[in-house]
Amino acid sequence: MGNPVYLAVDTTDVAAASALVAACAPHIGGVKLGLEFFCANGAAGVAAVMAGTGLPLFLDLKLHDIPNTVGSAVAALAPLAPSILTIHAAGGTAMAKAARAAAPEATQIVAVTVLTSLDDADLVAAGVADGAGAQVARLAGVARAGGLQGVVASAHEAAAVRAMWPDALIVVPGVRPAGADMGDQKRVMTPAAALAAGASVLVIGRPITAAVSPADAAAEIAASL
Repeated sequence: MGNPVYLAVDTTDVAAASALVAACAPHIGGVKLGLEFFCANGAAGVAAVMAGTGLPLFLDLKLHDIPNTVGSAVAALAPLAPSILTIHAAGGTAMAKAARAAAPEATQIVAVTVLTSLDDADLVAAGVADGAGAQVARLAGVARAGGLQGVVASAHEAAAVRAMWPDALIVVPGVRPAGADMGDQKRVMTPAAALAAGASVLVIGRPITAAVSPADAAAEIAASL
């Protein structure tokens, strides 16, 4: 897959996002634009940031609705040609199948399992008594049955997902270099450890974007791999 580091752009300003991506482009493997950016700028903003970069787009919108609505949304996003697009595995197998059927062949649909901002106590409060590992495994099964290419999961579950689904695309957010601030993430791992655990794509935001020199930070992370 080449460089597994996808830069998580965490600004809604199109010009700032474009400058950030341009500066880091030599040291990253792709660009992640998420819900906040999309709500602020729409498809036109996404296209503006990605224009001329030559990098894959990870469009992280975490779609979750009835199958027909999600399928229609995926079809509407096709002109942006995302390399990776997210839905929520909790939407079920029929929703996953609708998303896959509506997506361009080159777009990999991956399902979010358990957000990395949640820990076992949060899951218990939501009615999931047996913890993140068991819930990720269940939802990975939903994604696979729905014909998707993979899942989004923390690095702590990556090895178990890889064992049950050897060819899955495993997207891992909440990746933090040693000594970095954890922010709002609870289930984290260093980039090298996440790769060793089975990650395919490492989504890294603040350790790069909040650095004095984002380009240098991205280069350092890439070199560590």
